[in-house]
Amino acid sequence: MSTAQEVVLPKWGTTMQEADIAEILVSVGDAVAEGQPLVSIETDKVETEVESPCSGVVREIRVAIGEVVPVGGVLIVIDVA
Repeated sequence: MSTAQEVVLPKWGTTMQEADIAEILVSVGDAVAEGQPLVSIETDKVETEVESPCSGVVREIRVAIGEVVPVGGVLIVIDVA
């Protein structure tokens, strides 16, 4: 039995409200490891990657390249075995 883990856009600074999706580094069905970069994001102050909080398989990608996502917005859903 697997459970779903939502990967959300974290808040990296006190003024950060949103980020642009620059690149999606995985596809649905990909196996991912904890700490693996999933999405590349850009804010007005930083370009960085959001890493997987767990190991599992990508079930869903809820964002698109160029989309603006608010802090706390769900980026990816991972099935955790």
